[in-house]
Amino acid sequence: MKKNKDQNEQSKQEELEVSEKEEPILENEELEGQPPAPAKELSLEEQVESLQSSLDEMTAKAEEYLDGWQRARAEFANYKKRVLKENTEIHQVARGDVIKIYLDILDDLERALAEKPTQGDGKSWSEGIELIVQKLHSRLEAEGVKPMNPLGEEFNPNFHEALMKEESDEYKSGQIIEVMQEGYWIGDKVLRPALVRVAA
Repeated sequence: MKKNKDQNEQSKQEELEVSEKEEPILENEELEGQPPAPAKELSLEEQVESLQSSLDEMTAKAEEYLDGWQRARAEFANYKKRVLKENTEIHQVARGDVIKIYLDILDDLERALAEKPTQGDGKSWSEGIELIVQKLHSRLEAEGVKPMNPLGEEFNPNFHEALMKEESDEYKSGQIIEVMQEGYWIGDKVLRPALVRVAA
């Protein structure tokens, strides 16, 4: 009996040792019977500083994005203006090239009228040519084309082309004394320079 009792006590002792080994290791506070310490709370000043720092960072990013967007918008607006200007200039050059062909025809008609007959059948024919010339002038004017009429003006190589220089009692040196071929403007640009004689 005593032997059985000793064996039972020994078994209980072994079970107790095993259970002690299986118990989880607790934190120091838990081992001492105290609850874990709560996370440290930020003070109101620290919270305000943190929020202000986040706000400053977001504001800087927003300003950076706004600046980039404004620059891209300005660049696109400039691109549109440049393309529009280039297209307008291309259109003007193409239109000017076509109009120059009609200026040559106009020159021929005006030269023919310089020797127009004043009597007989030729008179009515020349009057018809005059009407055509007037109509052509009106049409050119509607397209923004105007003659220079530089007679008596100072010679300007940007607008005129001098064919010759000669002495003149009527005009001062450098003045245009005769227009050999009329020059024309298209808007504010030279479509064709005037061919002129200049006083020496």
